[in-house]
Amino acid sequence: MPITLVNPFDETLHTRGSQASRLSSLEGKTVALLDISKPGGNIFLDRVEALLKERYRVERVIRAMKPTFTKPAPDAVIGKIIEAKADAVIEALAD
Repeated sequence: MPITLVNPFDETLHTRGSQASRLSSLEGKTVALLDISKPGGNIFLDRVEALLKERYRVERVIRAMKPTFTKPAPDAVIGKIIEAKADAVIEALAD
């Protein structure tokens, strides 16, 4: 009986974009917190939000949530972050 090996990696060729410039400071910035919908993510992000405001003087925090952690964020979720003109995005995992 022959053995069939299956490659689990995505071999699709993707073009690399350029990295965003690192912010010199978070003070006065808008930061988006992206919850990927794993259990506990909202608890983690609540604490991150508090720390961003207390320690780093972030002016505004935008919260967005993916409908499921198993798929990429839909255009509507990404659009919310873009519309808010977020200077930075933090994506949260939990469990």
